[in-house]
Amino acid sequence: MNALMPNFDLDPRNKPHGEEWQGFAEVDEAIRENRLVEYRFRKSWADPWGRKITILAVGLVVLTFAFLAGASFGLW
Repeated sequence: MNALMPNFDLDPRNKPHGEEWQGFAEVDEAIRENRLVEYRFRKSWADPWGRKITILAVGLVVLTFAFLAGASFGLW
């Protein structure tokens, strides 16, 4: 009988990590999501319409904050 029997119990690489390593899964997921966001941003920036919409949205947010800051200082 030539069955391959893996030694999962003896191989230290296959042992589950303890509770002290659970936080790294969240870090790994955040890194993966950040790469996705960066990829989408670069792809959108390469598109002419995407670039115009991005500039318009950022400009609108900046103008809104400038208006609110001016109103809080009593400029208008």
